[in-house]
Amino acid sequence: MITISKQAQQHFAKLLSKQPAGTHIRVFVVNPGTAQAECGVSYCPPDAVEDSDLTVNFTGFDAVVDSESKPFLVDAEIDFVTDQMGSQLTLKAPNAKVRKVSDDASLMERVQYVIDSEINPQLANHGGRVSVMELTGDGVAVLQFGGGCNGCSQVDLTLKEGIEKELLNRFSGELNGVRDITEHQRGEHSYY
Repeated sequence: MITISKQAQQHFAKLLSKQPAGTHIRVFVVNPGTAQAECGVSYCPPDAVEDSDLTVNFTGFDAVVDSESKPFLVDAEIDFVTDQMGSQLTLKAPNAKVRKVSDDASLMERVQYVIDSEINPQLANHGGRVSVMELTGDGVAVLQFGGGCNGCSQVDLTLKEGIEKELLNRFSGELNGVRDITEHQRGEHSYY
């Protein structure tokens, strides 16, 4: 679930040696599954461990994860890096903003996951987003754009040259195309 490098484990063990006995670290996600998701690490006294928490054993300490954060911390990595600028703890959680779906999830769930985790972060740079509204019987993903994408002069290019190519590549043999059902209206919300 969470990988903690040897250097980070040594760092945590050193910090925890100065805390009351039995203190753990807590790894968590605030606003999990949203664009505002933020990951963090804090001290966790023994009396703050809940029955529903997941406890992961490491060298010299335990890491505690609450049940809400658990699915968003799949594949998370914590490292302790030292360079000419000093030392810092790094936490990478690629699934914090979007809950990872299993390989056997429905095509709709897998397509929406790729959109949420890879495509929407790029569209967000322009204030836009896209959602899967349905999958047709002939394998077409019906999409709806919002935010800055609604009325954008580049939406057709984004749809065909960006989103469709990526989705067809990812879901070869399962998906045959994409279609936009957005009623595009120009306005102040449009990116271009």
